[in-house]
Amino acid sequence: MRGGGLVISSLADSLVRGVESVGDRVSETFFEPVIRLGVTGLARSGKTVFITSLVANLLDRGRMTSLVAQQEGRINAAYLQPQPDDTVPRFDYESHLSALTGPEAHWPDSTRAVSELRLSFKARPAGLLAGLQGPRTVHLDIVDYPGEWLLDLALLDKSYEEWSQETLARIETRAEAVEFLPTVHSVDPSGAHDEPAAQALAAAFTAYLNTAREAGFYDCTPGRFLLPGDLAGSPVLTFAPLPISGPSRRRTLQREMERRYEAYKSRVVKPFFRDHFARIDRQVVLVDALGAIHKGPQAVEDMRRAMADILSAFRPGRNAWLSQLLLGKRVERILFAATKADHLHHLQHPRLTAIMEALTRDARDRASFAGAETAALSLASLRATTEEMRSHNGSELPCVRGTLLDSGKPAAFYPGELPDDPSHLLSPARNGASIWLDDDYRFMAFAPANLTLRPGDGPPHIRLDRAAQFLIGDRL
Repeated sequence: MRGGGLVISSLADSLVRGVESVGDRVSETFFEPVIRLGVTGLARSGKTVFITSLVANLLDRGRMTSLVAQQEGRINAAYLQPQPDDTVPRFDYESHLSALTGPEAHWPDSTRAVSELRLSFKARPAGLLAGLQGPRTVHLDIVDYPGEWLLDLALLDKSYEEWSQETLARIETRAEAVEFLPTVHSVDPSGAHDEPAAQALAAAFTAYLNTAREAGFYDCTPGRFLLPGDLAGSPVLTFAPLPISGPSRRRTLQREMERRYEAYKSRVVKPFFRDHFARIDRQVVLVDALGAIHKGPQAVEDMRRAMADILSAFRPGRNAWLSQLLLGKRVERILFAATKADHLHHLQHPRLTAIMEALTRDARDRASFAGAETAALSLASLRATTEEMRSHNGSELPCVRGTLLDSGKPAAFYPGELPDDPSHLLSPARNGASIWLDDDYRFMAFAPANLTLRPGDGPPHIRLDRAAQFLIGDRL
């Protein structure tokens, strides 16, 4: 009876999704088109700054020279509106913009949960329709969500035993797990379930995940352990991997951990994909590639693997549940963007873009995007530095100058030269190297620059206009 109920529920979800999809297409065709843009990335990739600067530069488009609709003067107006989904928090655009452009500029807080913002355009069509049709309204719904949540998709294909074995094997040699591993190996999975012990184990595992993320690891799932929100302390976030081999018995710690793991998948992971991810048309994936390079080969390899896992969400054929949910709908365009390009002189930007392409190439080559267009780009959502050449040992070094985040002092900085061939980075990473042998890639954290904006200009950026043209230009 239970299995039949699940089938009926699944069919009902599919039917509702199909009706919603048809309704959305009819509404967009005959009334006001809606573009749902998903913005995601792993920790400290700059999602909040990207959205804030993108919106500011679409409202005041003086710096958006690569946005064709702006070039051709077809955008009559752009304005913020109440978002259509009353159950999703609004992206706090005004507070974030004030943080970035106020008299004491600072970086805003990072993404902690899903949020949304609607930006609407009055735009005249191009081509043959230009003389036959007046301006129409086009809505851009920006959906901000943590990239760690996409990594949870892989859990849907794994049993609790498989996930436990893979997780413990992966972290066995990590220094960040030195406190968690003795704790978990001292536990008897077949022993009676004890709630205080279960909570202590989950707390130790959560502490490991946070420490690992701070150290530069990206395979830190389950994602909600890092960003619990209103689920903090709930049973769905109170489990951990156990050293098990075989089926569980009733009333044991293993059985209870297994039950909570399955609840996490059904009540946390699936609703996110159903309610948010399945409705996205365009997607940008932000990556702090420079930060990973600075941390070393292991961080670069870990990032490459995490990107492959993230991209699995965009090829739903590998997951029957997600394929059924999407009913043939797929993301139309995906942009992979290496952020913080302003930490490098522009002479090195093509190399950063090539590294970004190489980091995602394996995953893109394996993926079946069913006609989705993909691109890679290096950008800076908010430019925090200026460029200069400095003499050093008889040669000229391309440097960037900015205000250091930790000390508040101005400094000129040369981060090292990225290789022409990305394989010079990726090969040592894949082969397990612990340090870069030939070069030392440094990375400094800069504070936002104090800005004085002219009327009609958004905040300074690098290639944000090209990102906007790729993601939404055709729909304007």
